[in-house]
Amino acid sequence: MQIDFHNGVTYVVARLAGFDHAQADVIAHCAQYVDDATNSGLIRFNNGAIFNHISSAHKLLDYRNFRALANYRVWIPFHFLPGNEGLPADQNPEGIFVNKLICRPNSYIAQDMLRQCIQLRQHQQGLYRLGIAMHVYADTWAHQGFAGVNHPVNAATKLLDSRGNLDLKFTKKVKAYFKNKLVGNFTGHFLSGVFPLGHGAVLGHPDKPFLKWGYTNGLKETISRNNPQDYLEAADHMCQWMQRYRLGDADAPVSGLPPKDKVTIAEQLQAIVHDDDDVRYQQWLTLIEEGRFSFGSARLSYIHKGKGSWKHAAIATEADLDTGTEIFPYRSHFEQSHWKLFHEALIEHRTFIVDTLLPQYNIHVGGAKPVKLTR
Repeated sequence: MQIDFHNGVTYVVARLAGFDHAQADVIAHCAQYVDDATNSGLIRFNNGAIFNHISSAHKLLDYRNFRALANYRVWIPFHFLPGNEGLPADQNPEGIFVNKLICRPNSYIAQDMLRQCIQLRQHQQGLYRLGIAMHVYADTWAHQGFAGVNHPVNAATKLLDSRGNLDLKFTKKVKAYFKNKLVGNFTGHFLSGVFPLGHGAVLGHPDKPFLKWGYTNGLKETISRNNPQDYLEAADHMCQWMQRYRLGDADAPVSGLPPKDKVTIAEQLQAIVHDDDDVRYQQWLTLIEEGRFSFGSARLSYIHKGKGSWKHAAIATEADLDTGTEIFPYRSHFEQSHWKLFHEALIEHRTFIVDTLLPQYNIHVGGAKPVKLTR
Protein backbone atom coordinates (compact mmCIF):
# COMPACT_ATOMS: atom_id res chain seq x y z
CA MET A 1 0.00 0.00 0.00
CA GLN A 2 1.06 3.58 -0.56
CA ILE A 3 0.49 7.00 0.99
CA ASP A 4 -3.06 7.37 -0.32
CA PHE A 5 -4.17 4.45 1.84
CA HIS A 6 -1.62 4.42 4.67
CA ASN A 7 -2.13 8.10 5.47
CA GLY A 8 -5.31 9.25 3.72
CA VAL A 9 -7.62 6.28 4.18
CA THR A 10 -6.16 5.42 7.59
CA TYR A 11 -7.03 8.93 8.78
CA VAL A 12 -10.59 8.56 7.47
CA VAL A 13 -10.99 5.17 9.15
CA ALA A 14 -9.56 6.45 12.45
CA ARG A 15 -12.04 9.34 12.48
CA LEU A 16 -14.90 6.97 11.68
CA ALA A 17 -13.75 4.76 14.56
CA GLY A 18 -14.24 7.73 16.90
CA PHE A 19 -10.81 9.33 17.24
CA ASP A 20 -10.63 13.12 17.10
CA HIS A 21 -8.58 14.95 14.47
CA ALA A 22 -5.36 15.19 16.48
CA GLN A 23 -5.44 11.51 17.45
CA ALA A 24 -6.31 10.33 13.95
CA ASP A 25 -3.53 12.52 12.54
CA VAL A 26 -0.96 10.80 14.78
CA ILE A 27 -2.25 7.34 13.85
CA ALA A 28 -2.25 8.09 10.12
CA HIS A 29 1.13 9.84 10.23
CA CYS A 30 2.70 6.82 11.93
CA ALA A 31 1.04 4.45 9.48
CA GLN A 32 2.71 6.24 6.57
CA TYR A 33 5.97 7.03 8.34
CA VAL A 34 6.69 3.29 8.54
CA ASP A 35 7.45 3.55 4.80
CA ASP A 36 9.51 6.73 5.21
CA ALA A 37 11.65 6.02 8.30
CA THR A 38 14.77 5.08 6.33
CA ASN A 39 17.53 6.29 8.66
CA SER A 40 18.90 4.44 11.65
CA GLY A 41 21.70 4.77 14.17
CA LEU A 42 22.65 7.12 16.97
CA ILE A 43 21.48 10.72 17.23
CA ARG A 44 24.05 12.73 19.19
CA PHE A 45 23.15 15.96 20.94
CA ASN A 46 25.29 18.91 21.97
CA ASN A 47 24.61 18.23 25.67
CA GLY A 48 26.09 14.74 25.42
CA ALA A 49 22.77 12.88 25.19
CA ILE A 50 22.35 10.06 22.67
CA PHE A 51 19.18 8.66 21.13
CA ASN A 52 19.07 5.41 19.15
CA HIS A 53 16.61 4.98 16.30
CA ILE A 54 15.92 2.24 13.75
CA SER A 55 14.61 2.15 10.21
CA SER A 56 11.36 0.48 9.19
CA ALA A 57 12.02 0.83 5.46
CA HIS A 58 15.01 1.07 3.16
CA LYS A 59 16.40 4.15 1.47
CA LEU A 60 15.07 3.12 -1.93
CA LEU A 61 11.90 1.07 -2.19
CA ASP A 62 13.19 0.06 -5.59
CA TYR A 63 12.97 -3.56 -6.65
CA ARG A 64 16.15 -3.19 -8.69
CA ASN A 65 17.97 -3.05 -5.35
CA PHE A 66 16.35 -6.10 -3.79
CA ARG A 67 19.62 -7.42 -2.32
CA ALA A 68 19.87 -4.32 -0.12
CA LEU A 69 16.25 -4.77 0.87
CA ALA A 70 16.60 -8.34 2.11
CA ASN A 71 16.47 -7.52 5.80
CA TYR A 72 14.30 -9.78 7.92
CA ARG A 73 14.16 -7.21 10.70
CA VAL A 74 12.59 -4.68 8.34
CA TRP A 75 10.44 -6.58 5.86
CA ILE A 76 8.96 -9.19 8.19
CA PRO A 77 7.90 -7.07 11.22
CA PHE A 78 6.82 -4.00 9.25
CA HIS A 79 5.67 -5.04 5.76
CA PHE A 80 5.24 -8.82 5.31
CA LEU A 81 3.93 -10.06 8.64
CA PRO A 82 4.00 -13.88 8.55
CA GLY A 83 0.52 -15.40 8.50
CA ASN A 84 1.11 -19.01 9.63
CA GLU A 85 -1.38 -19.84 6.82
CA GLY A 86 -4.14 -18.30 8.91
CA LEU A 87 -3.73 -20.87 11.67
CA PRO A 88 -3.53 -20.22 15.42
CA ALA A 89 -0.29 -20.53 17.38
CA ASP A 90 -0.73 -24.20 18.29
CA GLN A 91 -1.05 -25.33 14.65
CA ASN A 92 1.41 -25.57 11.76
CA PRO A 93 0.62 -25.37 8.04
CA GLU A 94 1.43 -28.32 5.82
CA GLY A 95 4.45 -28.21 3.56
CA ILE A 96 7.78 -26.47 3.93
CA PHE A 97 8.59 -23.96 6.67
CA VAL A 98 8.39 -20.94 4.35
CA ASN A 99 4.62 -21.47 4.20
CA LYS A 100 4.50 -20.11 7.77
CA LEU A 101 6.12 -16.89 6.56
CA ILE A 102 3.64 -16.10 3.78
CA CYS A 103 1.59 -13.00 4.56
CA ARG A 104 -2.15 -13.66 5.05
CA PRO A 105 -4.91 -11.09 5.63
CA ASN A 106 -6.26 -10.72 9.15
CA SER A 107 -4.21 -13.66 10.43
CA TYR A 108 -4.14 -14.72 14.06
CA ILE A 109 -0.66 -13.23 14.25
CA ALA A 110 -1.97 -9.87 13.00
CA GLN A 111 -4.81 -9.95 15.50
CA ASP A 112 -2.42 -10.81 18.34
CA MET A 113 -0.34 -7.79 17.31
CA LEU A 114 -3.40 -5.56 17.69
CA ARG A 115 -4.40 -7.15 20.98
CA GLN A 116 -1.06 -6.10 22.39
CA CYS A 117 -1.65 -2.54 21.14
CA ILE A 118 -4.88 -2.45 23.11
CA GLN A 119 -3.10 -3.69 26.21
CA LEU A 120 -0.68 -0.75 25.87
CA ARG A 121 -3.26 1.92 25.04
CA GLN A 122 -2.55 3.91 28.21
CA HIS A 123 1.18 4.09 27.51
CA GLN A 124 2.76 7.29 26.21
CA GLN A 125 3.51 5.61 22.86
CA GLY A 126 0.07 4.00 22.63
CA LEU A 127 -1.27 5.86 19.59
CA TYR A 128 2.09 5.57 17.86
CA ARG A 129 2.12 1.80 18.35
CA LEU A 130 -1.42 1.67 16.98
CA GLY A 131 -0.47 3.68 13.89
CA ILE A 132 2.52 1.44 13.18
CA ALA A 133 0.38 -1.66 13.69
CA MET A 134 -2.27 -0.25 11.32
CA HIS A 135 0.36 -0.06 8.58
CA VAL A 136 1.37 -3.67 9.16
CA TYR A 137 -2.25 -4.83 9.48
CA ALA A 138 -3.34 -3.14 6.25
CA ASP A 139 -0.38 -4.67 4.44
CA THR A 140 -1.57 -8.16 5.36
CA TRP A 141 -4.24 -7.60 2.70
CA ALA A 142 -2.06 -5.88 0.11
CA HIS A 143 0.90 -8.26 0.53
CA GLN A 144 -1.06 -11.47 0.96
CA GLY A 145 0.47 -14.47 -0.74
CA PHE A 146 4.03 -13.16 -0.53
CA ALA A 147 6.78 -13.61 2.06
CA GLY A 148 9.34 -11.08 3.24
CA VAL A 149 12.28 -13.35 2.43
CA ASN A 150 14.23 -14.26 -0.70
CA HIS A 151 12.54 -17.47 -1.77
CA PRO A 152 11.00 -19.03 -4.92
CA VAL A 153 7.63 -19.02 -3.16
CA ASN A 154 7.44 -15.38 -4.24
CA ALA A 155 7.72 -16.27 -7.92
CA ALA A 156 5.04 -14.73 -10.10
CA THR A 157 4.45 -15.44 -13.78
CA LYS A 158 1.67 -14.94 -16.31
CA LEU A 159 0.55 -11.59 -14.92
CA LEU A 160 -3.09 -10.98 -15.88
CA ASP A 161 -5.10 -7.79 -16.32
CA SER A 162 -8.62 -7.10 -15.00
CA ARG A 163 -10.17 -9.14 -17.84
CA GLY A 164 -8.03 -12.21 -17.15
CA ASN A 165 -5.81 -11.65 -20.19
CA LEU A 166 -2.02 -11.57 -20.18
CA ASP A 167 -0.99 -8.06 -19.17
CA LEU A 168 1.12 -7.07 -22.18
CA LYS A 169 1.08 -3.42 -21.12
CA PHE A 170 2.78 -4.38 -17.87
CA THR A 171 5.34 -6.46 -19.74
CA LYS A 172 6.27 -3.49 -21.93
CA LYS A 173 6.48 -1.25 -18.86
CA VAL A 174 8.85 -3.64 -17.10
CA LYS A 175 10.99 -3.93 -20.21
CA ALA A 176 11.47 -0.19 -20.19
CA TYR A 177 12.01 -0.03 -16.45
CA PHE A 178 14.76 -2.63 -16.47
CA LYS A 179 16.08 -2.07 -19.96
CA ASN A 180 19.68 -1.79 -18.75
CA LYS A 181 19.42 -5.11 -16.89
CA LEU A 182 17.65 -7.34 -19.37
CA VAL A 183 19.52 -9.81 -21.51
CA GLY A 184 17.72 -11.55 -24.32
CA ASN A 185 13.95 -11.95 -24.32
CA PHE A 186 11.85 -10.87 -21.37
CA THR A 187 9.79 -13.49 -19.59
CA GLY A 188 7.84 -13.56 -16.36
CA HIS A 189 10.46 -15.97 -15.03
CA PHE A 190 13.07 -13.22 -15.36
CA LEU A 191 11.29 -11.03 -12.84
CA SER A 192 10.71 -13.92 -10.46
CA GLY A 193 14.36 -14.89 -10.62
CA VAL A 194 15.69 -11.38 -10.16
CA PHE A 195 13.16 -10.33 -7.51
CA PRO A 196 12.39 -13.24 -5.17
CA LEU A 197 11.78 -10.89 -2.23
CA GLY A 198 8.20 -10.08 -1.29
CA HIS A 199 6.05 -9.03 -4.23
CA GLY A 200 9.02 -7.82 -6.29
CA ALA A 201 8.02 -9.97 -9.24
CA VAL A 202 4.75 -8.06 -9.62
CA LEU A 203 6.27 -4.68 -8.70
CA GLY A 204 3.65 -2.25 -7.38
CA HIS A 205 0.49 -4.13 -8.37
CA PRO A 206 -0.48 -5.13 -4.80
CA ASP A 207 -0.05 -1.53 -3.59
CA LYS A 208 -2.47 0.23 -5.96
CA PRO A 209 -6.03 0.33 -4.58
CA PHE A 210 -7.81 0.42 -7.93
CA LEU A 211 -6.22 -2.59 -9.66
CA LYS A 212 -7.86 -5.90 -10.47
CA TRP A 213 -5.26 -8.37 -11.64
CA GLY A 214 -3.92 -11.90 -11.36
CA TYR A 215 -0.83 -14.07 -11.68
CA THR A 216 0.52 -17.59 -11.27
CA ASN A 217 2.38 -17.89 -7.97
CA GLY A 218 5.45 -19.88 -6.96
CA LEU A 219 3.25 -22.82 -5.97
CA LYS A 220 1.84 -22.92 -9.55
CA GLU A 221 -1.55 -21.68 -8.34
CA THR A 222 -3.57 -19.16 -10.36
CA ILE A 223 -4.31 -16.17 -8.15
CA SER A 224 -6.95 -13.52 -8.82
CA ARG A 225 -6.62 -10.23 -6.95
CA ASN A 226 -9.27 -7.56 -6.52
CA ASN A 227 -7.50 -4.69 -4.78
CA PRO A 228 -10.59 -2.46 -4.31
CA GLN A 229 -12.37 -5.32 -2.55
CA ASP A 230 -9.32 -6.24 -0.47
CA TYR A 231 -8.64 -2.64 0.51
CA LEU A 232 -12.24 -2.07 1.55
CA GLU A 233 -12.17 -5.21 3.68
CA ALA A 234 -8.91 -4.00 5.24
CA ALA A 235 -10.45 -0.59 6.01
CA ASP A 236 -13.48 -2.17 7.66
CA HIS A 237 -11.37 -4.46 9.85
CA MET A 238 -9.05 -1.57 10.72
CA CYS A 239 -12.08 0.40 11.86
CA GLN A 240 -13.25 -2.49 14.04
CA TRP A 241 -9.88 -2.82 15.76
CA MET A 242 -9.60 0.92 16.30
CA GLN A 243 -13.08 0.89 17.82
CA ARG A 244 -11.95 -1.91 20.14
CA TYR A 245 -8.83 0.10 20.98
CA ARG A 246 -10.94 3.04 22.06
CA LEU A 247 -13.07 0.73 24.20
CA GLY A 248 -10.01 -0.98 25.67
CA ASP A 249 -11.49 -4.39 24.88
CA ALA A 250 -9.97 -6.62 22.19
CA ASP A 251 -13.08 -8.82 22.14
CA ALA A 252 -15.73 -6.08 22.10
CA PRO A 253 -18.50 -6.49 19.49
CA VAL A 254 -18.16 -3.48 17.18
CA SER A 255 -19.81 -2.26 13.99
CA GLY A 256 -16.90 -1.25 11.78
CA LEU A 257 -17.36 1.35 9.06
CA PRO A 258 -20.67 3.27 9.04
CA PRO A 259 -22.68 2.04 6.01
CA LYS A 260 -22.76 5.36 4.11
CA ASP A 261 -19.06 6.00 4.67
CA LYS A 262 -18.26 2.46 3.63
CA VAL A 263 -20.04 3.05 0.33
CA THR A 264 -18.09 6.29 -0.20
CA ILE A 265 -14.77 4.59 0.52
CA ALA A 266 -15.65 1.70 -1.80
CA GLU A 267 -16.54 4.11 -4.59
CA GLN A 268 -13.35 6.13 -4.21
CA LEU A 269 -11.08 3.09 -4.07
CA GLN A 270 -12.28 2.30 -7.57
CA ALA A 271 -12.69 5.86 -8.87
CA ILE A 272 -9.24 7.21 -7.94
CA VAL A 273 -7.08 5.49 -10.52
CA HIS A 274 -4.02 7.65 -11.15
CA ASP A 275 -0.79 5.66 -11.29
CA ASP A 276 1.03 8.24 -9.14
CA ASP A 277 0.32 7.64 -5.45
CA ASP A 278 0.92 11.31 -4.57
CA VAL A 279 -1.81 12.34 -7.01
CA ARG A 280 -4.16 9.78 -5.50
CA TYR A 281 -3.26 11.03 -2.02
CA GLN A 282 -4.14 14.61 -2.93
CA GLN A 283 -7.53 13.41 -4.16
CA TRP A 284 -8.19 11.79 -0.78
CA LEU A 285 -7.12 15.00 0.99
CA THR A 286 -9.64 16.89 -1.14
CA LEU A 287 -12.40 14.46 -0.21
CA ILE A 288 -11.55 14.92 3.47
CA GLU A 289 -11.46 18.70 3.24
CA GLU A 290 -14.75 18.76 1.33
CA GLY A 291 -16.44 16.91 4.19
CA ARG A 292 -17.37 13.85 2.15
CA PHE A 293 -17.34 11.65 5.26
CA SER A 294 -19.65 11.69 8.26
CA PHE A 295 -17.07 13.24 10.62
CA GLY A 296 -17.19 16.47 8.62
CA SER A 297 -14.49 18.63 7.02
CA ALA A 298 -10.85 18.41 8.11
CA ARG A 299 -7.46 19.42 6.77
CA LEU A 300 -4.79 16.76 6.70
CA SER A 301 -1.17 17.01 5.60
CA TYR A 302 1.94 14.87 5.76
CA ILE A 303 5.61 15.89 5.48
CA HIS A 304 8.13 13.14 6.12
CA LYS A 305 11.41 15.09 5.85
CA GLY A 306 12.55 18.71 6.02
CA LYS A 307 10.72 21.77 7.32
CA GLY A 308 7.34 20.97 8.80
CA SER A 309 8.21 17.32 9.44
CA TRP A 310 8.19 15.55 12.79
CA LYS A 311 11.95 15.07 12.52
CA HIS A 312 12.61 18.74 11.86
CA ALA A 313 10.48 19.72 14.85
CA ALA A 314 12.39 17.27 17.06
CA ILE A 315 16.03 17.78 16.09
CA ALA A 316 16.03 20.75 13.68
CA THR A 317 17.40 18.97 10.63
CA GLU A 318 16.32 19.34 7.02
CA ALA A 319 18.65 16.65 5.68
CA ASP A 320 17.28 13.57 3.93
CA LEU A 321 20.11 11.38 5.20
CA ASP A 322 21.90 11.19 8.56
CA THR A 323 25.64 10.55 8.32
CA GLY A 324 26.13 9.65 11.98
CA THR A 325 28.60 12.49 12.54
CA GLU A 326 26.10 15.27 13.21
CA ILE A 327 25.72 16.96 16.56
CA PHE A 328 22.13 18.13 16.98
CA PRO A 329 20.91 20.86 19.31
CA TYR A 330 19.13 19.39 22.31
CA ARG A 331 15.86 21.11 23.15
CA SER A 332 13.63 20.28 26.08
CA HIS A 333 10.61 19.46 23.93
CA PHE A 334 12.50 16.58 22.26
CA GLU A 335 11.38 14.20 25.00
CA GLN A 336 7.72 14.66 24.07
CA SER A 337 8.21 15.09 20.33
CA HIS A 338 6.22 13.03 17.85
CA TRP A 339 9.45 11.87 16.19
CA LYS A 340 10.96 10.49 19.40
CA LEU A 341 7.74 8.80 20.47
CA PHE A 342 7.33 7.25 17.01
CA HIS A 343 10.84 5.80 17.03
CA GLU A 344 10.45 4.44 20.54
CA ALA A 345 7.21 2.79 19.42
CA LEU A 346 8.95 1.44 16.30
CA ILE A 347 11.58 -0.33 18.41
CA GLU A 348 8.93 -1.66 20.79
CA HIS A 349 6.87 -2.97 17.87
CA ARG A 350 9.80 -4.75 16.25
CA THR A 351 10.97 -6.21 19.54
CA PHE A 352 7.50 -7.56 20.30
CA ILE A 353 6.97 -9.04 16.83
CA VAL A 354 10.43 -10.57 16.43
CA ASP A 355 11.24 -11.65 19.99
CA THR A 356 7.82 -12.42 21.50
CA LEU A 357 4.93 -12.85 19.06
CA LEU A 358 6.47 -14.78 16.16
CA PRO A 359 8.29 -17.27 18.43
CA GLN A 360 4.88 -18.16 19.90
CA TYR A 361 4.11 -19.45 16.39
CA ASN A 362 7.52 -21.14 16.13
CA ILE A 363 8.72 -18.49 13.71
CA HIS A 364 12.20 -17.23 14.50
CA VAL A 365 13.60 -14.28 12.53
CA GLY A 366 15.97 -12.81 15.11
CA GLY A 367 18.01 -13.70 18.14
CA ALA A 368 19.54 -17.13 18.48
CA LYS A 369 17.30 -19.00 16.05
CA PRO A 370 17.55 -17.95 12.39
CA VAL A 371 14.92 -18.11 9.69
CA LYS A 372 14.63 -21.66 8.31
CA LEU A 373 13.37 -22.08 4.78
CA THR A 374 12.91 -25.86 4.93
CA ARG A 375 10.98 -27.97 7.38
